Amino acid sequence: MAKALAEAVASLMPRAREELAELVSFQSVADPRQFPASECEKAARWVADALRAEGFAEVDVLDTPDGTQSVYGCLPGPEGAPTVLLYAHYDVQPPLDLDGWDSPPFELTERDGRWYGRGAADCKGGVLMHLLALRALRAEGGVPVTVKVIVEGSEEQGTGGLERYAEAHPELLTADAIVIGDCGNFRVGLPTVTATLRGMTLVEVDVRTLRGNLHSGQFGGAAPDALAALIRMLDSLRDETGATVVTGLEAQAGQSWEGLQYDEGMFRADAKVLDGVGLIGTGTVADRIWARPAVTVLGIDCPPVVGATPSVQAEAKALVSLRVPPGLNAADAQEALAAHLKAAAPWGAQVEVTPRGQGQPFRADTTSPAYAAMSEALSAAYEGQEMQVAGQGGSIPLCNTLASLYPQAEILLIGLSEPEAQIHAVNESVSPEELERLSLAEALFLRGYAESKA
Repeated sequence: MAKALAEAVASLMPRAREELAELVSFQSVADPRQFPASECEKAARWVADALRAEGFAEVDVLDTPDGTQSVYGCLPGPEGAPTVLLYAHYDVQPPLDLDGWDSPPFELTERDGRWYGRGAADCKGGVLMHLLALRALRAEGGVPVTVKVIVEGSEEQGTGGLERYAEAHPELLTADAIVIGDCGNFRVGLPTVTATLRGMTLVEVDVRTLRGNLHSGQFGGAAPDALAALIRMLDSLRDETGATVVTGLEAQAGQSWEGLQYDEGMFRADAKVLDGVGLIGTGTVADRIWARPAVTVLGIDCPPVVGATPSVQAEAKALVSLRVPPGLNAADAQEALAAHLKAAAPWGAQVEVTPRGQGQPFRADTTSPAYAAMSEALSAAYEGQEMQVAGQGGSIPLCNTLASLYPQAEILLIGLSEPEAQIHAVNESVSPEELERLSLAEALFLRGYAESKA
């Protein structure tokens, strides 16, 4: 039975590559300041058309409260069968430095056995993973469960549109089990489910000191520099080891991770740390990336080096992200971050902190029956290897919303974002072998889960 499904998935891979190339070609960054909203709309229509082509009876492009679109579809299963919700997102991170890409970011390119392109792994590949699993099941006797699919349009922005839509329409996404296809294996070839996700808070900090820029020769030395003030404020968010220190979050700073560990040498290689450069923070690598808060300065608005004038800066801005581990409320963390930044401002600089996004951390129940079915499915798809349980430092804000709305639902997290994928960086890629194996695993899971509920 598993062999027939494996052969079905393998036969569908050439089509999957063509479709992923189409989906990657849409520059679906959900920020109209950077890319036109029409690119996200095209991606949403593509997903909706793909679901209709698979026989989904209910397909709808949902206008969510943040001004973006998510795609919903329902494929009825046999009478009395359980319902499984499959999640992915079609929006992507900006491509960053175009010169840093070895091939165009929105053109799927095969190189060294991997497929490169923005969103190839995170998470347009997840959309294809769900489609492949369903197609293989249809080719081998039919889909044995009722399937709901929700493909989000603003996950990367953290603006919460789909969460608020789901809260206003709680009947829409109800399910017995939920498969979040936006995580990944600990490394290529090692079947892994994710047990925890750090939440996230995103704030923009604006610092002002002068009514306008001043000549640094005439006023420098006495005039308060907004950029210098901002630098001091941002530096206050780390101690001498580089560990995150936010006033009010001290209790979380020393939390430990129990479970699969991340070898430091392996992490240095995965993170491409330069020779001679040390890692930041204390404790194990797993402690630092899965169990503790982590601040990152995502961007600074200030004059670029080329074209800069000898001026004392009147204003400077930064976008600051704080990853929030399970056990900590993201709203409380956001308040603490804002208060810390304001308190750290030197010289009486005027500071405004504006929230830009937020998502709660998540912890899954890996002892549930659905995880037993997923363990068997992953073992079959990965030639007998045992399923591993790891944490993930990233955020999927919808998870806690789903857990709150549907406390009876079993939530599983799998996906294509292993370390070599370099998600959120230049040269993002997906392993086609991982896509094939995880699609098979999902198909086997759906079949096994249906049998366990019969």
